[in-house]
Amino acid sequence: MKKEERLAKEILEHVGGAENIKRLAHCMTRIRLDLHEDKLVDIAQLKNIDGVMGVVEDDTLQIVVGPGTVNRVAAKMCEQTGLSLNEVDDPDHVAEDTKQAIKKKNNTPIKNFLKRIGSIFIPLIPALVASGLINGGANFAQNAGVSPDTTWLQILLVIGSGIFTFLAILVGWNTAKEFGGTPALGAIAGILIINPALENVTLFGEQLVPGRGGIFAVLLAGWLMAVVEKQIRKGVPSAVDIILTPFLTVLIVGVSTIVVLQPVGGWIAEGVTAGINGVLDIGGAVAGAILAGTFLPLVMVGMHHGLTPIHLEFINSQGVTPLLTILAMAGAGQVGAAIAVFVKTKNQRLKNTVKGALPVGFLGIGEPLLYGVTLPLGRPFITACCGAAVGGAFQAVMSTAAVGIGVSGLSLIPLIADNKYFIYFLGLVVSYTFGFLFTYLFGYKEEMAENIG
Repeated sequence: MKKEERLAKEILEHVGGAENIKRLAHCMTRIRLDLHEDKLVDIAQLKNIDGVMGVVEDDTLQIVVGPGTVNRVAAKMCEQTGLSLNEVDDPDHVAEDTKQAIKKKNNTPIKNFLKRIGSIFIPLIPALVASGLINGGANFAQNAGVSPDTTWLQILLVIGSGIFTFLAILVGWNTAKEFGGTPALGAIAGILIINPALENVTLFGEQLVPGRGGIFAVLLAGWLMAVVEKQIRKGVPSAVDIILTPFLTVLIVGVSTIVVLQPVGGWIAEGVTAGINGVLDIGGAVAGAILAGTFLPLVMVGMHHGLTPIHLEFINSQGVTPLLTILAMAGAGQVGAAIAVFVKTKNQRLKNTVKGALPVGFLGIGEPLLYGVTLPLGRPFITACCGAAVGGAFQAVMSTAAVGIGVSGLSLIPLIADNKYFIYFLGLVVSYTFGFLFTYLFGYKEEMAENIG
């Protein structure tokens, strides 16, 4: 039996069987399950499965199996359950209502907001990664002296820039879908924000600007599209629902977007980017250290995707995001910590876990090390954050930035702006080094290995 098939089979056994799965999805490293009955899950046995690097209990049960593997395991689980990815199996709402009632007291507005944002952007990550790397590679070649008139370079730039040019459409689609609306209407909201025809319109004496408000305006418009659609549908006769509901929804939200949401989105975008730039300008190394040093806890609970619209707005308004290079140091600090654990430990299983997770850790995918090594051990998680803080301070002082998102670690090098590739790499080395030193000197004792077998 292949590894992926075995993993799928064992995961299903310990989550209450195929019939207990309501929805099955995955991101870059995690199987994400919505379940009918949480009480049927055996968390301890899930964590002990060979190949499972960690388990996160949240609104969705998240099982960390690592990049690449996650796609194949999810496919096998689909075969074994009969579900498609993201398909909902919900014959009744009793279990869901019970589940939500239990979890309601643990919810907070900020946590739920970030989860919503994550659900909108997580499906876009593969496209952002692919496009960012192609675009970054083409820009790297151009900076190295390749003529911008070279046909193959122009083709690569067209391929790589496409998603960033029309990202509003995909975000609008996912936003409407996330809030229970028709995805295509959400796409219309995204199209409206970026439509070049806006520049031909003058409203209240001011010429409209295509793209104003960026991703924030798209999120607002996509959300309102879903809300208005559901409200209108309640009062429209079924016989004319297919005609009246989308017509009225698009008309109302379209006007509201141009008159209200785009200006509001613009104010939010300008406030967020100016605020972060101000913090980095004033705080310098201290701000960089705090941002990088506190990022791993966000990754730990899967809420780091909530920062995606901020990165995208920086790229939309300034062409680069100075935040990403700082936050990327979190994974680098963890790499250094894991290397220190590998050097000090005599536990063969722990050594094997580190060896398996380090390659993708260097490439910026930190969940395998997080859930397989630093977090279960405890103190190395803290020393990894400390190593990240030093690297974050370095990146802030050197003012590095990225022209794309979706990757970090060594994979981010082609996307570094202003030819500061080597400076960014030095920041990685700083985080590796201090993550290693803090962990080797203060962060690991051999008895800690008992926590992960």
